[in-house]
Amino acid sequence: MKYMHEYRQADTIKQLADKIADVTSQPWTIMEVCGGQTNAIVKFGLQQFLPSHIELVHGPGCPVCVTPVDIIDNAIDIAARPNVIFCSFGDMLRVPGSAKDLQSVKAEGGDIRIVYSPMDALKLAQKHPDKEVVFLAIGFETTAPANAMAAYQARAKGINNFSLLTSQFLVPPAIEAMCQSPQSRIQGFLAAGHVCTIMGYESYPQLAEKYGVPIVVTGFEPLDILQGIFLCVQQLEQGRSEVENQYSRVVSQQGNVPAQQMITEVFECQSQSWRGIGHIPHSGLRLRETFRPFDAGQKFGLPDRISSANSTDDTTGCISGEIMQGLKKPCDCIHFAKQCRPESPIGAPMVSSEGACAAYYRYATFNESVAFNKRATAQTSEKTAKRRDQ
Repeated sequence: MKYMHEYRQADTIKQLADKIADVTSQPWTIMEVCGGQTNAIVKFGLQQFLPSHIELVHGPGCPVCVTPVDIIDNAIDIAARPNVIFCSFGDMLRVPGSAKDLQSVKAEGGDIRIVYSPMDALKLAQKHPDKEVVFLAIGFETTAPANAMAAYQARAKGINNFSLLTSQFLVPPAIEAMCQSPQSRIQGFLAAGHVCTIMGYESYPQLAEKYGVPIVVTGFEPLDILQGIFLCVQQLEQGRSEVENQYSRVVSQQGNVPAQQMITEVFECQSQSWRGIGHIPHSGLRLRETFRPFDAGQKFGLPDRISSANSTDDTTGCISGEIMQGLKKPCDCIHFAKQCRPESPIGAPMVSSEGACAAYYRYATFNESVAFNKRATAQTSEKTAKRRDQ
């Protein structure tokens, strides 16, 4: 807690907020890519520390939120079969498929087990050689090394009753897709620090230059996030579009090279559908041909998920795709905190603790009202000052 407290000191945060206000002369819209950052922003009410004309919008940075419906349906199909032990992180059990979720399959008698790493699932496969053990391998680049290692170890040890149902996403192509969108109003990005811990940030300068957007690699504590915003606003005010590393205590430019090598050995790039957003070229990972025997989709003869060009929640009225592209906020959804709640989610962002909807439901009632009142007061003061000047 000592080291966490350093990045939550109120006096330091207020000083940094004042510095942001000092350098801000016009409206800016900044996206935090990571759901962990979204959770911290809403939990600590960071929007209220910012000038009224800086808006933070929320990105697609939660793998639970963007795992498409067809992969959930494939998971449900496998988990319901006899002689299968289906392993998953706990928050995936309530993500809605097209008809039901994994929690329903568990209630109906499916052998679904919550694990904390793919290696836990691999140990279960060793312990139960008469069962097929499947791990739902979701995540961004952060989880890819561990998932790759599980497949690598399974092949090395000849554990042939183990397989992965993969839902691995890559962040830079998603940032590029949002930059290319004609609806986008994003002027700068806070990049996910933990993703860059693995992959570094050598792929970001070309995005910053190509699309004219500052990208700041940012951590997850309140002070980290405000420093990231300060660096981003400073660039915007100066007309620069570069990559800066706020999270230098953890992230290096080249990243974790051995982890990258493990990813490259086991996985290859593929196009991928993102739930609520759609098809993004070169934004996913799948097992290479040499590791294909450990691909659960192939082992169980399931449909090819790559063919799913658009995976949205339109039939339910869920606007999660627009939220994760920074076009809307959770409170704009007609279902938010009504039909859609953590115990009965309509969309995936209400399931995960890092989903924007879950964060707003948990924290935003107070913090957002404070931020709204502060912005309204500031706008009234500005109008009064203008009338006085006239």
